[in-house]
Amino acid sequence: MSRPRPAAFLLALNCVALPWVPPATASTPDAWSDSQRAVVQACVRASNLKNAQAGGNVIEFDDRAGVTAVVIAGRYPQRHMKNRPGRELCVYDKETRKAYVSEADSLLTPGR
Repeated sequence: MSRPRPAAFLLALNCVALPWVPPATASTPDAWSDSQRAVVQACVRASNLKNAQAGGNVIEFDDRAGVTAVVIAGRYPQRHMKNRPGRELCVYDKETRKAYVSEADSLLTPGR
């Protein structure tokens, strides 16, 4: 009786084992769009600016950081601010799904 060749054995093992391997999950383009839309919506709700909207693209950090960021642009609602344009930096916690904003007018300083 001859011994089975290793390649044939591995092929047979794969044929038997593969049906029990769960399919790999990957994010679809639609899932990424939905995620980014949720970040922007949460950040706009957390913003103190009127007519708030994303002032740029969503910035995805490494999963180890657990956050996503986006700049929110709008206008200051306070009377003394005279409807001046403003920016806020929003950091979105992926685990809690909460958005935190802070004034960011000095984030990009011209000439530096």
